[in-house]
Amino acid sequence: MNGRASPPAAVLTGLGGWLPPRVVTNDDLVRRLDTSDEWIRSRTGISRRHVIDPGMSTAALAVEAGALALKSSGGGDVDSVIVATTTPERLCPATAPLVAARLGLTGVAAHDVSAVCTGFLYALASAVGQIAAGLARRVLVIGAEAYSTIINPLDRQTAVIFADGAGAVVVEAGSPDEPGAIGPMVLGSDGELSDLITIPAGGSQQRSSGQPARPEDHYFQMRGRDVYRHAVERTTAAAQAALERAGWQAGDVDRFLPHQANARICSAIGDELGIPAERRAGNIDRVGNTAAASIPLLMADTVASGLLGPGDRVLLAAFGGGLTWAATTLTWPASAGLRQPTHPGSSTA
Repeated sequence: MNGRASPPAAVLTGLGGWLPPRVVTNDDLVRRLDTSDEWIRSRTGISRRHVIDPGMSTAALAVEAGALALKSSGGGDVDSVIVATTTPERLCPATAPLVAARLGLTGVAAHDVSAVCTGFLYALASAVGQIAAGLARRVLVIGAEAYSTIINPLDRQTAVIFADGAGAVVVEAGSPDEPGAIGPMVLGSDGELSDLITIPAGGSQQRSSGQPARPEDHYFQMRGRDVYRHAVERTTAAAQAALERAGWQAGDVDRFLPHQANARICSAIGDELGIPAERRAGNIDRVGNTAAASIPLLMADTVASGLLGPGDRVLLAAFGGGLTWAATTLTWPASAGLRQPTHPGSSTA
């Protein structure tokens, strides 16, 4: 024993989710796409999704969710704001400083994380690191996406899946053994497969090529079949590693909250892990794939519906472009602020 104290853990104390009021149903999409409600439901599990109105953007979503998370945690300031997003306000500067300023947090540390659908867990890991290193005692972590701004409205593969929304948590310095403490974080990537999920145009690679971008290259693109296979394999492996590091078995998990990629992927991961269907949470049918916002939105929904409560052992896992993947665990805290988070435009309606 060297006598040195263990670094503080990041403990969940606040939670909020927000969806833009505008709802797009499958029937709305059928009017412009060569598809059907049955086709969309059978392949994605989605029946409706929320999208922003003209003039709204990612920062507005992030501010709404962030404010709810701060209120849920009892209010007060934070030392750092981290925004995970694939749809920043601009290529430069980052979105997080703008969000912090709009929340009245001018002067605090603020930065973005770009890991597509894995973004929230990567941002959470950054918050864990800041707290462990003594750089912050209280951090606001937000996943916010306006995917409707980067999706080709005529692309049946992506237009039916992705949607807009934001979710946020507050984590504070605390003890590793108290409820709400974020468990071991598992993070991974494989840049050799970066072209499976991409927006080809707009970055330095395309701009320095000397070649004009095709119109379709400004939109989000995904090679669905390859993504499905890697999503199941990588997410399962990350979740298993997180369970092992936490000293848990799959049977110890009370609630599995995977990134809501699509219903078939979530089901396949749950089956691979051996977690029964009744212990898996999902809201993709009502909100679609909201990328970095997916997990915090699902957390808020599951708490609000009464399916997640104090003492429950929770497994979080995600997969996204990069390729990236991540997983972690926590025991749900008894904080009153987390029992019924406010959720305007509720996906549970």
